Amino acid sequence: MTLAILVEPMPLEVDANGVVKVGKTRVTLDTVVTAFLEGATAEEIGEQYTSLQLSDIYSVLGYYLRHKAEVDAYLLERQAAVIRQEAEQRFNPVGIRERLLARQSQHG
Repeated sequence: MTLAILVEPMPLEVDANGVVKVGKTRVTLDTVVTAFLEGATAEEIGEQYTSLQLSDIYSVLGYYLRHKAEVDAYLLERQAAVIRQEAEQRFNPVGIRERLLARQSQHG
């Protein structure tokens, strides 16, 4: 018997916000890679995120290991976006210029 080697699609999808998700789940690439980098095995990740298929976790980890520089750059960009979003929620940037100018004219 001859084994047929098939190319299967990568179980990664980019949502409308540019966030990479694993398969048809809400689990992000960030989540899987971070868990892996913290020492979790594919099986442990699957136990933690039961919506993921073990085969998809292995595929994603393999993709990460083959494309480490690109994925790391994506993860840094995502981390910066999260920090920016949190800062904007805490410190509303709308109208900041006007508030600063008003404060300056009060003290100047």
